[in-house]
Amino acid sequence: MSSGALSGAPVGAPPHDRHGIPAAEEEVVSTPPSPSPEGPRRRARARVALPRFRGQDMPPLDRAIIKALPPVLIIAAIVAVVSDPEGAAVVIGRMRTWVTSGFTWFFIAYSLITVVLCVWLSVSKVGSVRLGGPKTKPVHGRFAWYSMLFACGQGIGLIFWSVAQPILLREGAPVVPVGGWAPEGGLVWTYFHWGLTAWAMYCAVAVCLAYSHHNLGKTLTFREATVDILPARVRRPAGVVVELLAIIATVLGLATSFGFAALQFTSGLTSFLPVESSPLLWLGVIATLGLLASISAFLGVNKGMKRVSETNSVLSIVLVVGVFVFGPTIFILSTMVQTFGSFVQYFVPMSFWTDAPLAGGALDSWQDSWNGWWTVFIWCWVIAFSPFVAGFIARISRGRTIREFVIGVTVIPSVIVMVWVAVVGSAALHYDDRTDGSISADVAENTSSGLFSMLTMIPYVGGGLLVVATVLVATYYVTSLDSGTHALAEFVSAPKQSGPWFRVVLVVSIASVATILLSIGGTAVVDTVQTGTIIGAFPFSFVILLMFANLVRRLRSRDREVKQLEKEVNDPRPLPGDEELIAQQLTPPEQR
Repeated sequence: MSSGALSGAPVGAPPHDRHGIPAAEEEVVSTPPSPSPEGPRRRARARVALPRFRGQDMPPLDRAIIKALPPVLIIAAIVAVVSDPEGAAVVIGRMRTWVTSGFTWFFIAYSLITVVLCVWLSVSKVGSVRLGGPKTKPVHGRFAWYSMLFACGQGIGLIFWSVAQPILLREGAPVVPVGGWAPEGGLVWTYFHWGLTAWAMYCAVAVCLAYSHHNLGKTLTFREATVDILPARVRRPAGVVVELLAIIATVLGLATSFGFAALQFTSGLTSFLPVESSPLLWLGVIATLGLLASISAFLGVNKGMKRVSETNSVLSIVLVVGVFVFGPTIFILSTMVQTFGSFVQYFVPMSFWTDAPLAGGALDSWQDSWNGWWTVFIWCWVIAFSPFVAGFIARISRGRTIREFVIGVTVIPSVIVMVWVAVVGSAALHYDDRTDGSISADVAENTSSGLFSMLTMIPYVGGGLLVVATVLVATYYVTSLDSGTHALAEFVSAPKQSGPWFRVVLVVSIASVATILLSIGGTAVVDTVQTGTIIGAFPFSFVILLMFANLVRRLRSRDREVKQLEKEVNDPRPLPGDEELIAQQLTPPEQR
């Protein structure tokens, strides 16, 4: 979700590049002659951002389509759902059944392809390729880097599924033998769905975008990471379609998540404050979260997203340590050791499990399939979130080698996920057993209440942890919306950099969509649009597979000429052609 290759900062503003880094760290001043009277002064302040732009700028017609068509389609979808919620739910439900019945094998295969691709990238010689050229230093320190990629990727999901999924699956799950303790399978499947494979799915997409942008000078868009593998005559229309899919998936995914974040934050508030959930409170929460996300988006990555993400990490550590120390510590340790071993033992069978006997006939409903409830649902959700999660991860990872990138984006977050789930999920199972299933009852009534229900049972510090968890709902969603806004701005404005006010407008727009969905149709409409967004992951997955093939082709054909291009794209010294880039940078968009 970075900006384009050319800086769009106003003249006289402190120069920063698209990564939020002071220009002196990554840009070069160039002062070519200018025919305009005030040209020398303006051009003296102009800078060519690294990596130098070597991609294809969209023709005006294509750019107009990219900007105009998504809002029209999104409004049409919302009107269709709101005008006939039940009919829309039936149609989308049938589509979900069709996808689950006929393509469970496809989503399983897709996830395996991403894991294999990540393994190849990390163990082969291409793993030594540095994003941004051989002399580029990492933009962010490791703690900030891990904090940001985790916050935009899965933070908000783990807040709830770390309790809800083990509780919902406590009576047993496929593949993992229940042995003497049935709830073990639920924990192991939660590790699987939120751990290594999910992060590999994000990572594989992110590395495609990162190499295309940082090393080849392309815009940080799906279009330029994909279409050059296609015949020349279809690249232009294919690029428009690819970008439209990415934009629509990002807007609807963020808007529906915004609606659910408001509901979840409200659950947290009602757990320790004398307030009741209501549409008015939902709208107040949306306004508050939107304001916080707008401030973060306006300040940029270094001053906004980075600081909020680091706060997330600190609060997450406080939450997990609090549950571990004051909760059932010995039970948590015992469960962690046992279930980690089961995860290693059953990782491969879980990765390949399609419930083949069920495929012998057509499903009456996706609800008849365990995979329809879990694996297919979660993998579709990961694919639908890939445009902004992977784009933002690519954006903040300049200076890492591909090997470091893959390990950092897959292994480290997966370990964090497993520890989080082991601590929080085990505590929930322990207290559920000792309260005659009270947590199970709360989760059955409202999935988002599971964590809060468990925290009320933690001795001494439960009340404080409730506040921490509620704050985390807000801050994790702020970082998700912030990263999504940067992605959306890139898709729309590349190769020109978007300004901070444009990102604020995008936040307000997404908040407005969420408000409309909740105020007019309530949770049923939000759920319907969310499910429709997930169904949209099916066609988008073919775009991503094409992008994978293009990445492999690019890396395998990386010869001396390509390596020289990578050096030129990221060379901090003035180079021939910089004058043209600066001239393009200073030319108003309407005159290009």
